[in-house]
Amino acid sequence: MSKGLPSLLKEIRDCCLCEEHLPLGPRPVVQAHLQAVVLIVGQAPGRRVHETGIPFNDPSGVRLREWMGIDASVFYDAKKIALLPMGFCYPGTGKSGDLPPRPECADAWCEKLLGALPNIRLTLAIGQYAQKYHLAPGQKKNLTETVKAWEDYLGEGLVPLPHPSPRNNLWLRKNPWFEVEVLPALKLKVRALLSAGK
Repeated sequence: MSKGLPSLLKEIRDCCLCEEHLPLGPRPVVQAHLQAVVLIVGQAPGRRVHETGIPFNDPSGVRLREWMGIDASVFYDAKKIALLPMGFCYPGTGKSGDLPPRPECADAWCEKLLGALPNIRLTLAIGQYAQKYHLAPGQKKNLTETVKAWEDYLGEGLVPLPHPSPRNNLWLRKNPWFEVEVLPALKLKVRALLSAGK
């Protein structure tokens, strides 16, 4: 018999599986509730999120909320939005930004958490790590091609997105179709799901 979500979340928040690899120690950041209808799967918390314990509490989060057409009060309502990154703890920084999420996290928790969220109707897979986990084997040859094919995944309740980080400003400038085609459809889908759940 599977564990209830509250006890599963407690286990996750107490997790120290990869403690020896974390420069600032473990601080799992996750948001989930049985009633959530939208699931956001990111990479891993950044340093600011690690410090506050609040997911997407940074410029990436501001942009992501704009992309979704929602404000912070909706975004942080666990009864509406679940936030489950591929790695729950800040992995540290490398030469070109934050390190990849620790693989132990997805191996230990993803399947259990997804099984404990029965009402998810839309999953936003942000960045290559989330897309590899949630879209495989339907993932395209790179992130740009995967995001371009976003309509192919809608029937499965998935939308692949680039990371909303300011580091991706160049990608956004090179791919204006994303703001023209994908974002209006994303906002409509999110609005419809959240309205239906009221």
